[in-house]
Amino acid sequence: MNYEAIESKFIATPEKGEVSSILIRPDNAKWLLVLGHGAGTNMRHATLQTIAERLADIGIATFRYQFPYMERGGGGREAQAVVLATVRSAVAAAYAATGDVSILVGGHSYSGRMSSLTAAEAPIEHVRGLVFFAFPLHPSGREGTERAEHLADVTVPMLFLSGTRDKLAVLDLLEPVCENLGDKATLHLLDTADHGFKVLKRRKTEEDVFVEMARVLSEWIETLN
Repeated sequence: MNYEAIESKFIATPEKGEVSSILIRPDNAKWLLVLGHGAGTNMRHATLQTIAERLADIGIATFRYQFPYMERGGGGREAQAVVLATVRSAVAAAYAATGDVSILVGGHSYSGRMSSLTAAEAPIEHVRGLVFFAFPLHPSGREGTERAEHLADVTVPMLFLSGTRDKLAVLDLLEPVCENLGDKATLHLLDTADHGFKVLKRRKTEEDVFVEMARVLSEWIETLN
């Protein structure tokens, strides 16, 4: 599959100014995922890079981007309103850069939750679905479901890709959350994966966990057509 990484910038918010992005668009891509980073990482983190590469391998484009606090080098996150506005700006920038693809939005951990909070606030223009790479249902050791309450207000389909060893989304809580969302939610469990997608040798499949996530996402996309 032929593709190149195109770096650019877009305005996150008028007050915060520009942030960076990386577009990877394989030839003939029909879908694009606007892909955010974890709370303490950035768009160049190995996890996001690998997700983008495995999706490109199967013809799905990605638009990675920074939140303003990480564009400044990290430390001290933004007010939630700034973060949610940045998600909308990222989608608008991705759409402007491509225009003729169907758009999904999501990310690893923190950015996935910020994407769903944005969509719960009001539908995001052009977005047909949400993808959560390890949805952070609760802090480690402080189990609860408060972070999922807004998901009932999301109007587009949602895909949860979650490891069976994820300490930020214990299955006894995550599975009922997804069940209560009904047809809007699809949960795929990644055997032995933790929150960062590290797996154990006793994993039941030889399929690489990032290849697995790309495959499942591709299969899920077919249900949206």
